[in-house]
Amino acid sequence: MNIAKGLIIDDPWIGNILDGKKTWEMRAKPWSHRGWIGLIRKGTGAVWGVARLVDVGGPLSQDEMIASFDKHRIPPDMIRSGAVAKWTTPWKLADVRKLSSPVPYRHKAGAVTQVDLDAETSDAIARQLRDLSVDAVKFQPAGRAVARNWVLKSNAPDQPAPVPKTALPASSAAPKFHNGGGRLIGEYEVTDGALTNNYIRLTKLMDKFPRDAIGGSNDSEIASHELIVDWGGPEPVRTDLDGEKKFFRARGWIGDFYKLNRAKAGDKVRIEETAPYRYRVSLVR
Repeated sequence: MNIAKGLIIDDPWIGNILDGKKTWEMRAKPWSHRGWIGLIRKGTGAVWGVARLVDVGGPLSQDEMIASFDKHRIPPDMIRSGAVAKWTTPWKLADVRKLSSPVPYRHKAGAVTQVDLDAETSDAIARQLRDLSVDAVKFQPAGRAVARNWVLKSNAPDQPAPVPKTALPASSAAPKFHNGGGRLIGEYEVTDGALTNNYIRLTKLMDKFPRDAIGGSNDSEIASHELIVDWGGPEPVRTDLDGEKKFFRARGWIGDFYKLNRAKAGDKVRIEETAPYRYRVSLVR
């Protein structure tokens, strides 16, 4: 199998695709390509799964968008608000397969959402797909958590490709917290929107983070240095900050963080610096 094209998809949408909850990726324009594509989690520089792009539908009306919620998973309130009015063209996916380990790719200058994958990346993907069983390529039940799909185990055996930026190398295990201490960066009050769309808004806290960990709004502008965030899950996560949107660029873990802590609107997310470029995120009520 030769997968030469990749599609960059942000969280929570790529998580929904990999978890079997979403089969339509909504875009502003059609794409003539058909066949296998790599599914790239935005902000990670890696391919996390593959799927077949089998069809592209025509633009949908607002009513049609709402009626198709089970296919694209965009909340009706978001549709009615006009926030996604530009993205009404369904790119229809089938045969989604999650990779056991995300495969890094080289992001060429100028690429925005659709990228060309080089032969080395395609070969690394193909090696993993040969090892997948029939059961492994089936959709997961809609209610399954996706934490293990986005985090890389630092002790995973025989990785077929270099570990991408979202993984922690073996020498960078979870941060050691001394007596539970840490320098308080600040707190964010959780909103209904944050719970729905998996983000932690950092607008008032950006000046407290290292400048070289703050990047631009797209994958070609990732910061030169990343942060290690311990959020209470099985593994920490590496990410930089989106300087335009003012939040952590990698967001696949945030929904699981909220679920783990049974967060509700009005709770506060506390962010502490535990070491240079290392942070702890916790929930307080």
